[in-house]
Amino acid sequence: MSGHYFQRIGVIGGGAWGTALAQTLAEAGRKVTIWAHEADTVREINEHHTNRLFLAGIALNPRIVATVSLADIAHNDLLLMVTPAQHLRRVAAQLQPHIASATPILVCAKGIEQTTGKLLGKILSEELPRTVHGVLSGPSFARDVARGMPAALTVACPEKSLCERVAAALGSQKLRIYWTDDLIGVQIGGAVKNVLAIAAGIVDGKKLGASAHAALVTRGFAEMRRFAEALGARPETLSGLSGLGDLLLTCGSPQSRNMSLGRALGEGLALDDILGERKAVTEGVYTAEAVLRIAREKGIEVPIAAAVKAIVNHEISVDDAIHGLMARPLRAEIEVFNVDSPQGNG
Repeated sequence: MSGHYFQRIGVIGGGAWGTALAQTLAEAGRKVTIWAHEADTVREINEHHTNRLFLAGIALNPRIVATVSLADIAHNDLLLMVTPAQHLRRVAAQLQPHIASATPILVCAKGIEQTTGKLLGKILSEELPRTVHGVLSGPSFARDVARGMPAALTVACPEKSLCERVAAALGSQKLRIYWTDDLIGVQIGGAVKNVLAIAAGIVDGKKLGASAHAALVTRGFAEMRRFAEALGARPETLSGLSGLGDLLLTCGSPQSRNMSLGRALGEGLALDDILGERKAVTEGVYTAEAVLRIAREKGIEVPIAAAVKAIVNHEISVDDAIHGLMARPLRAEIEVFNVDSPQGNG
């Protein structure tokens, strides 16, 4: 590894994933400070070493220090931005007066800004233009990571030396870090899989069977790869942890907030009722709109994402969406992966 690695790490976001990252870093011996918007969460982490609201049943390392002050968090060697995607711009703007230009910051949220269709790294570059940013993503449930179960993630940075230092700081015997310089591919894999997981959950909720689930995930991967490559991502990135790996995890377990939401939709529950019972954000609901916006601008056909967007926006019923996907024109399978001609695929 080139140079020293980061010892003091600030985690911005006290939800399940931010808390899990803070836990695994503290267990690996790093000095960790976590920022949370909720004062009650900060108090509980500091006094009781738990976060019952977002990660119940996990005893947190007592070395984790929580704060409500972004000024306090900004003075760490490395920052992890783990706020929900749709709040990232606001929190980054609040962080801006406090952060030093040399401090690297990693986007650890997964999504695309709904109102602009911009990737989260682009938002950071707009709100924190003097900082160097990267992305951390991959197949990981917060509860598994917090419990110390083995996992592997991908970090994307513009320079290899930074990737190596980040990997050394975040990695441990329980958490393996791979690296790449394909920031676009890592971001799109993490964002689009949430939309596809809603579709996979609908298939399960409608009890359409394992064959339909396998077909949905396979066609969804083709859609994800086609979309990502049209935006400049490399195909091997989408075949790795942050693409296919995360897709398989999120579409294959009801631990996924997005899949469980889709399953509830497939069972006939109303979206507003499902969301009303949740404390954590189900990012695919918002990302579906952003994916479709980009796809229309770029001329990329994304039928599964379009169906999810229509369902969550109350534009079409689940049954009609399934019928529409099954009634699409027949074509050679190779066309599904043909990025050179994005129209008419899927």
